[in-house]
Amino acid sequence: MRHLLASSLPLAGLLALIGVGALFPVLSDVLNLALPFFGLIALGYFCARQFDIGEDGLKWMNVFIVYVALPALFFNLISVTPIADLANWHFILGTTVSTYCAFSLALGVGLIASRGRIAEATIQAVAGAYSNIGYMGPGITLAALGPQAVVPTALIFVFDNILLFSLVPFLMALSGTESMGFGATFKLVVRRILTHPFNVATFIAVGADAIHFVPPVAIGKMLLFLQNAAAPTALFTMGVTVALRPLRRLSPEMPVLILIKLVVHPLVVWSILSIIGDFGRIWTFTAVLMASLPPALNVFVLAQQYNSYVQRASAIIMLGTIASVATVTLVLFMIASGSVPYRLPF
Repeated sequence: MRHLLASSLPLAGLLALIGVGALFPVLSDVLNLALPFFGLIALGYFCARQFDIGEDGLKWMNVFIVYVALPALFFNLISVTPIADLANWHFILGTTVSTYCAFSLALGVGLIASRGRIAEATIQAVAGAYSNIGYMGPGITLAALGPQAVVPTALIFVFDNILLFSLVPFLMALSGTESMGFGATFKLVVRRILTHPFNVATFIAVGADAIHFVPPVAIGKMLLFLQNAAAPTALFTMGVTVALRPLRRLSPEMPVLILIKLVVHPLVVWSILSIIGDFGRIWTFTAVLMASLPPALNVFVLAQQYNSYVQRASAIIMLGTIASVATVTLVLFMIASGSVPYRLPF
């Protein structure tokens, strides 16, 4: 029964959105934007249920997405962006502090739920703060807000990863799960930050922008092909990945963590950016939209790496993704309709 319910939820969510769109034509444009994203996730989910390929089949797709397609997208868009736009340190501070606030709140929930087990609480904190900014972020922000959203998208990705890649190993070392000392842990953190393919692509793009480098025509076309393949491949793979990790174990803290991720995190970003200054409609709503995305697949990767909260990490990704069909669509509606100001009146 649980398997049947889990299998039908993504489809039910999409059908519900279509029904709402039929009743309220004003939502048509928003649904036309949102449904292709969640439709690709649902398609990947459906295919994974129908074809018994196993998780090994995902490895090359993940290599293509993480090491080839998304880096090409970041390079193409950032390399033509003025350098001054990339050095918006007030924006970087606001979004990074917001993610840290969500992480700290979720960590507190995790410590209560796990009765003080730091390793479990750390994975729960990642679930409450780490948006799916790699697979979903670039595609959905660019589609909703246009090419001008690429710089804030890239900045959030780089600095959120730096924050979370730094916090997790040190907290795991504190819990005793990570046996390395402080120096070794610090070196590991720096290496992971500097060698992550998305960060490398961003650094190279900034360098290319600084010297006004333009790739040869043939390489430029290849990068464009890869850029166009990034979002659909990532979303399809996300659906497959969620489907291959069945819903086995639920726990009381999961709804709270999902609430933090999908509701509290974007509200904190919106509030902090509004307090700090006027970043404009596109930058502010890009940050809000990125924060409203469901928990990243890296939650499960980290849970496996540290052998903590593994089964529930899989469940929270699935439930968060399903819930985000409604919440992300609502955020897109608010952005598209102009029903809310981009800067809150504090």
